[in-house]
Amino acid sequence: MIRRLYDSVINLATHRHALWFLALVSFAESSFFPIPPDLLMIPMILARPSKAFVIAAVAMVASVLGGLAGYFIGSVLFETIGTPLLEFYGKEHAFIEMSGKFNDYGAWAVLIAGVTPFPYKVITIFSGVTGLSLPIFILSSIVARGLRFFIVAGLLWNFGTPIRDFIERRLGLMFSLFVVVLLAGFWAVKFL
Repeated sequence: MIRRLYDSVINLATHRHALWFLALVSFAESSFFPIPPDLLMIPMILARPSKAFVIAAVAMVASVLGGLAGYFIGSVLFETIGTPLLEFYGKEHAFIEMSGKFNDYGAWAVLIAGVTPFPYKVITIFSGVTGLSLPIFILSSIVARGLRFFIVAGLLWNFGTPIRDFIERRLGLMFSLFVVVLLAGFWAVKFL
């Protein structure tokens, strides 16, 4: 079953519309969608290493644009959309605690959330709610998402074949590790 799922993702990664799908996932993940674009980006790069940096650029641009949508949700639609999203991710209490101090460290928060597994969408919405300077938000988002996606692309471009061979030989282990990391990320968001 895992092998079929892996093969399906690799086939999707080579589809002629894969970049558009990656852009859609990257955009949505930055404002409301819980699944990271890495799940599609990594197999796309493994399938076409020569396109690694184009793939990273698409993910970065779409992610920053999605971040702007999250900022808009926070600044204009917080009561109707933002509050339920923060409640879904268990961050409504963090909003009250952080809102007073957020703009002092907002650029760092955007950088950290944009690079780490912390849900970037929470920070994009929060940035809009607190009125973080839009140029600072955009610049921090470009740097953070650029680092995240281009480092992954560079590593896969440089070491892609051995990584792909390792993943394919140990597919069950890799899938299990991925699930553990994903669940740990959701747990950390909920309880930290």
